[in-house]
Amino acid sequence: MTQRDRDRLVVLKKALKKLIKQSQAAQELGISARQVKRLLRAIREKGDKAVIHGLRGRPSQRKTTQAKREQIVRILTQEVYRGFGPTLASEYLRSKHQVRVGRETLRKTMIEAGLWRARKQTVETVHQWRARRSCRGELVQWDTSEHDWLEDRGEKLYLIHMIDDATSELLARFVRHDSTEQNMRVLWRYLEHQGRPVAFYTDKASLFRTAPKMARDEKLVPRDERQPLPLTQIGRALRELGIVWIPAHSPQAKGRVERSFGTAQDRLVKGLRVAGARTLDQANQYLEEEFLPWWNQHLVMAPATAADAHRPLGPEHDLAASLSRVESRQVDNDYTFALDGQRYRIMNAPMPAGLRGGIVRVESRLDGTLAARFRERYLKLEECAPSRKLVPPVVKPKAIRSHKPPPPSDALRASMKGLLQKPSLPIWMAAKINRTRTPDRLD
Repeated sequence: MTQRDRDRLVVLKKALKKLIKQSQAAQELGISARQVKRLLRAIREKGDKAVIHGLRGRPSQRKTTQAKREQIVRILTQEVYRGFGPTLASEYLRSKHQVRVGRETLRKTMIEAGLWRARKQTVETVHQWRARRSCRGELVQWDTSEHDWLEDRGEKLYLIHMIDDATSELLARFVRHDSTEQNMRVLWRYLEHQGRPVAFYTDKASLFRTAPKMARDEKLVPRDERQPLPLTQIGRALRELGIVWIPAHSPQAKGRVERSFGTAQDRLVKGLRVAGARTLDQANQYLEEEFLPWWNQHLVMAPATAADAHRPLGPEHDLAASLSRVESRQVDNDYTFALDGQRYRIMNAPMPAGLRGGIVRVESRLDGTLAARFRERYLKLEECAPSRKLVPPVVKPKAIRSHKPPPPSDALRASMKGLLQKPSLPIWMAAKINRTRTPDRLD
């Protein structure tokens, strides 16, 4: 019997002894007068235990059966569900295995089976969150995450995120390289689906911002006195499309996209594992068909203002021209220019005035084509055949005399052999020869 039951029993005993009225007892207990009459009747029949609820100590009829618990543990011990938390596991049990179980019940079951470790709740430092923008399309955070998305099942991939600051609406894409070209492709996809936002919020990576170059011993020039740096290809494209670029001074400043990567590195990695994705196409297919619809259905919130700040693309906005690698080249007197080690000839007839010696805008587009524009007019180009280079005659180097004497010839070897094999007198016999006699031969 709990203390609450004892307090209820004291009030009911007073009503039973007619020390207080039943209406007064009902008011003190916070129940109806009819319920007080039922409790008094039960006390007369059963005694003081009548105040204890009849279902106390009995198992609930909604309790998960032991067979169902064993089925859940058997499913979650599979390798594909390694590291799943209770919330994500309950979703996959319901969608993949038609097993419905509450998140808290599943958490207790996973703790008992050793599949989940309870975490101690700690009070973190209070952080003042930046308020969201008021309407959709006013600010879009843009970043790339480098992570082992396929868990060594395939090649290394990068995930590009574009998340709306007001609604958390997400557009993402897996790419092989975090390059200007791949980011432009994702930007093209966003502009076609949503329109032009007011501003993009990114970090200060070299894709978006040119770093100032200075010598080591050179003093840092104050920001107000620095010369304006040239725009990157993405910076130029955003300026041509009328989109503001805002740099973030720290990762915490663009916390919304950073937290989205935290969610993706947990749920998306495990979803790709269950789906068996091994290639770039399979990863993007799961991203488009499963993850992004789930995100935009469950994690998107309504903006403070119903207006949409996205602006439509007009006829003056050429995505193929803006989202390309743009360089400037000077036209030679023969109406050719060089690009990446190759020469191109302008085939327009008649030639525009001022073209010879002028500057043309050369666009290396995402589809692999090349376009050149002079002022507001596009030119026809032809790739020139590579010129033959004159090869100088090969001059044989002079033979260098070696100080090593040449080997003896066969004739020299034979003569030396005969000379050395000729018999000769011993020294003691030659000493006894009389030198006064000079015969033809020695005896």
